[in-house]
Amino acid sequence: MTVRSVLERVAYALALPFILLTIWWVVSADSQNFFWPPLQEILAAFPETWFGGRMTEDVLPSLARLAVGYLLAVGLGVAIGLPIGLSRRLRAYAEPTLEFFRAIPPPVIVPVIALFSGYTGSLSKIITIVIGCIWPVLLNTVEGVRAVDEVLLDTAKSYHLSRRSRILHVVLRSASPQIAAGARQALSIAVILLVISELFGASRGLGATIVQFQRSFAVVEMWTGIIMLGLIGVLLSVIFRLVENRALAWYRGLRDADRGA
Repeated sequence: MTVRSVLERVAYALALPFILLTIWWVVSADSQNFFWPPLQEILAAFPETWFGGRMTEDVLPSLARLAVGYLLAVGLGVAIGLPIGLSRRLRAYAEPTLEFFRAIPPPVIVPVIALFSGYTGSLSKIITIVIGCIWPVLLNTVEGVRAVDEVLLDTAKSYHLSRRSRILHVVLRSASPQIAAGARQALSIAVILLVISELFGASRGLGATIVQFQRSFAVVEMWTGIIMLGLIGVLLSVIFRLVENRALAWYRGLRDADRGA
């Protein structure tokens, strides 16, 4: 990839946010509405609001909970989905139950989780993220494993590869693009659930701080919190894409070769 192509991709990625921010700046410049302050005022308050004690006391602990819950959800989703996808009998037995729990919105069970694991600690937040994020990963793992080419499995068996080698190098490798798609869905869900879980009884954290700003009518600071959430979402998306591009470079190469054929 040349420097020019990289610059073009960066320019395309930043063009729409720049346009939207410009429109917001112009439209809100003369705003006298208490709940719709000028963007200039919001951006001026952003560094003082977040680049101090709140970064270490609220933002970083929230990101740590997000990372732990998300990684646990991905690990459990793959570990549970793999045997279900490999076994037709186990799949027929488990799918109705999985569909039942998947249909329950995670925010509904946040108070229930908090009652059993406590409102103030990190445990309830992590459990909420795990329960909400596991389903996209699990179901995509099941479908990805089911879609593995039988010819590949038969070929691996004919070469007397061990079951462990077949799972690692054939099954998981073939299912990895679909697993990655589920992990990407789970990442956006994790950010939403992080904020929701911190609304119940939490005194620290990004979501709790935004709610405190709202309740104290610190509207400008509340808007800075919303912007912070958006920036975190963008940063996580960029990190995920970098990891995905590196892990699935072989898949993208095959796809590009097929398109060029």
